[in-house]
Amino acid sequence: MKGDLFSSEYVVGPATAPGMSVENSKCVKYTVDGEMFARQGSMVAYRGDLRFERKGQGVGGMLKRAVTGEGLPLMAVRGQGEAWFAQEAQNCFVVEVDPGDEFTVNGRNVLCFDATLSYQIRTVKGSGVAGGGLFNSVFTGQGLLGLVCEGSPLVIPVTPRQPVYVDTDAVVGWTARLRTSLHRSQSFGSMLRGGSGETVQLMLEGEGVVVVRPSEATPHRPQQH
Repeated sequence: MKGDLFSSEYVVGPATAPGMSVENSKCVKYTVDGEMFARQGSMVAYRGDLRFERKGQGVGGMLKRAVTGEGLPLMAVRGQGEAWFAQEAQNCFVVEVDPGDEFTVNGRNVLCFDATLSYQIRTVKGSGVAGGGLFNSVFTGQGLLGLVCEGSPLVIPVTPRQPVYVDTDAVVGWTARLRTSLHRSQSFGSMLRGGSGETVQLMLEGEGVVVVRPSEATPHRPQQH
């Protein structure tokens, strides 16, 4: 069989070492030797002796289901082999979390992660009266975290002198030393007159970076039968 499809650009190579790597811009490869965790339904292919176990409410009592939009339903992947993970052809990235780090991520952007990472669900401070996307997944420990993002993400530095305001539907995540609160950019009178459509933003203050997707999240529409 010949053709561009079968060129080395697309053919996957043999496993070299256990762990996570970016197979291409739309897919993460994980060489499993023991256990790892991934978003339910994100596995697109695998080879070897692997078992997939759905975990709706948590894994080993450590993981909790997120209450953001789609939530973060997880599965444990155990055994020896290789698995490939993707989510609706979104761009894939790998983040290395070191001891002492803390990375807060919207649940919809989590693809897969090492079992050595700890995971909690936290509410964004001051978000009790706002909409979705304000319950987030907080990762600590040491290991790799695979993320997805629609389009190329914006990584925006935050400094003590210059806070950053992010649409709550566009934020992907942020680093540890940032404080969050909600900021209303329109007056009540402006909202009654129609406003600009940009009512409430997440304000991040301190020192670190915030990751933003180049579009607002859109709710899933039910399929027509």
